[in-house]
Amino acid sequence: MTATMTAPAAVIGTLAAVLTAAPAEAQEPRSGALSAMTPRSTPAAAGPLQAVAVAVRPAATASPATHVVKPGDTVWAVARKYGLRTADVLSWNGLTPRSVIYPGQRLRLTGAAAAPASAPAPRPAATSTAATTHTVVRGDTVYAIAKKYRTTVAKIIAANGLGRSAIIYPGQKLTVSTAAPTAAPVPAAAVSKPAAPPAATGAHKVVAGDTLYGIAKKYGTTVSALLAANGLGNGSIIYPGQTLRLAPPTPGQRFASLDAAQKANAVRIIRIGRELGVPDRGIAIALATAMVESSLRNLDYGDRDSLGLFQQRPSYGWGTAAQILDADRSIRVFYGGAQDPNGSTTRGLLDIPGWQTKSFTGAAQAVQISAFPDRYGQWEQQARQWLATLG
Repeated sequence: MTATMTAPAAVIGTLAAVLTAAPAEAQEPRSGALSAMTPRSTPAAAGPLQAVAVAVRPAATASPATHVVKPGDTVWAVARKYGLRTADVLSWNGLTPRSVIYPGQRLRLTGAAAAPASAPAPRPAATSTAATTHTVVRGDTVYAIAKKYRTTVAKIIAANGLGRSAIIYPGQKLTVSTAAPTAAPVPAAAVSKPAAPPAATGAHKVVAGDTLYGIAKKYGTTVSALLAANGLGNGSIIYPGQTLRLAPPTPGQRFASLDAAQKANAVRIIRIGRELGVPDRGIAIALATAMVESSLRNLDYGDRDSLGLFQQRPSYGWGTAAQILDADRSIRVFYGGAQDPNGSTTRGLLDIPGWQTKSFTGAAQAVQISAFPDRYGQWEQQARQWLATLG
C-alpha cells in the first residue's frame, strides 16, 4: 500500500534517518547561534585501514549543477549522494541548518552564489528608547524580563550579545531598552544644545584626580575603548603624567568584564592557541566565538545536546559528552588542523581554506554555521583586548 506524502521533505528525511539508524556522522547540522557542526571531507591520502572503511560507502556521483528535491530527501542525503559537504550545499543555497526543503525545490550543487529567497523586509521606523539595567535574580527568564520592561526577547538578546539559547544566570546585569515617552515638540529657537564633547582622537595626559570613566565621558568614548586603545586591563591603574591614546568605540561592538571562571577559560583558549601556533587573529576569533556561544563558560547544558565552551554536539561527531566538557580538548577541536583530536571527523578553523583572508565574522561562521553570524564580529575589538591583556 502506498501512502501519500504531504510532510516537507526535510521532515520525511529525518524520520527516514531514524528508521535506518544512520551513523553519527550522518546527522543534519543543527541550527541556532550555537555551533552547527560540519563533517570535513575525507583526506586524500588514506592508509590501508582507511581505504577499507571508505570502500563500503557508495561511490560519489559527478555533481550536476542542480538537484531537484524528491520526497524523502534531506540536505545531508543530497550532499552525500554527490560527494559534497552538507555545509557547502547549505551555503550555496542560502539555507541555514533550520531550513526545510520540499519536493520540487531545486538545489544548487556548485559554488555559484545563491539568489536570496526574497528581498529583505523594510526596517520599521525607529522609535525612541531608553536604556536601563536589570540584575538577574534566581528564577528570571529572558521572556519574563522582556515582558516586565515592555520590550522583546530579540532586543534583549541583541543588546547583550547573548547566544541563541539566551542563557542567563543570577547576578548577571542585562541592558534593557524600553520604549521612552515621546516628548512634545519644542520650537527650534527654544532648543539649547549642549556643547559637543571633543572628538575621541589623539591623546590625553592624565592629571591628578582623573579617572578612566571621567576621561571617557569627556571625550565621548567608553572605558572599554580606552582600555583597548592602550592595552590596559580592567584593573589597570592610571597615574598623573601618563599619556593615554584616545579612540572612539567601533559602532556595533560589544564589551564585557570577565569573572574569574570566564578569565580562566579565556587564558586557556589563548594558551592552547599559542601551543598550536595559531596566529593572533585566529585566537581572537576563538575568544569571540566562545563568548557568543557560552559566555566563555564551560556549560554542561545548551540547545539540544550542545555542550561546553563552543556548544559542540555529541550527535554531530564532536566527541562524547565527557570529551566535549574537557575544555582543553574542545578548544583543540575548534582550532582543528593537523593536531585535531577529532581527526577528519569535524572541521576546525585551521581547516577552513583561506580563513586568514576571510572577515572576522566569516571565519568564525565557517566553523559554527550559525543562524546569527554577525554576533561573532561584534566581539572582535573586545577579543583583541582580551588577547592583549591576558596573552
